[in-house]
Amino acid sequence: MEIYTGKNAGEFIAEAQKIITQAETKGAPLRLIGALAFHLHCSEFRHIHIKWGRVFTDTDFVARSEHQQQIIEAYRELGYRDDEMITTLYGSDRLVFDHPETGMHSDIFFDKLDFCHVLPLRDRLSVDDLTIPLAELFLEKMQIVEINEKDLIDTLMLLAEHPVGESDHEMINAPVIAKILAAEWGFWRTVTGNLEKLLFLNSGSDLFNPKEKRVIADRIAEILACVEREPKPLAWKVRSKIGDKLKWYKDVDEL
Repeated sequence: MEIYTGKNAGEFIAEAQKIITQAETKGAPLRLIGALAFHLHCSEFRHIHIKWGRVFTDTDFVARSEHQQQIIEAYRELGYRDDEMITTLYGSDRLVFDHPETGMHSDIFFDKLDFCHVLPLRDRLSVDDLTIPLAELFLEKMQIVEINEKDLIDTLMLLAEHPVGESDHEMINAPVIAKILAAEWGFWRTVTGNLEKLLFLNSGSDLFNPKEKRVIADRIAEILACVEREPKPLAWKVRSKIGDKLKWYKDVDEL
């Protein structure tokens, strides 16, 4: 994977790689999430981040909960200090670290991302060497009910750069997305609603040329078709009949 070494992003990516390497020496795999992960995987379209002056503020990872102590040791060896209150209160779900000299900030989430919906990750951490898989990167953004423009643009970049298919190697694995959305109607409702927002933004955006816009629209259609084909359990069908009359997501702070 090509590494961009431009201003801001390169500094954070280098730090993320250093943290991942240190944690690996302890037998604790860490995988990057968030805007930096999109930046890494979108070499052709990361110029959009640069053009927009996208600011990267921290390094966020997912790890397995049984590796909490190894991760704390790895960060401390790199000069970081953990937030003791968060470690005490929420350590089984999350850790927070700050570097007193560099000002670097880092968050670790264990086993899953639990925001508007629960995105399981622990069994998929070995798919990529640096980040969570592309299917889960897609869902990381698409599960945000009050999604903002920068998260929509990150997702458009991912769709413009990567084909949709049935594997994980630099490909958005549509069956993985479909199975996750078939397990929870609310997750399906949020993602399909956000895909409508994506299509609207894509059609009116000047960030992509007409050919790129057609590619993005076609890939969204591929994902939706795969999601539609996936069998839904009875509980999903029952919940779908209730629809928006009942709240289908959790409120969270800004991600």
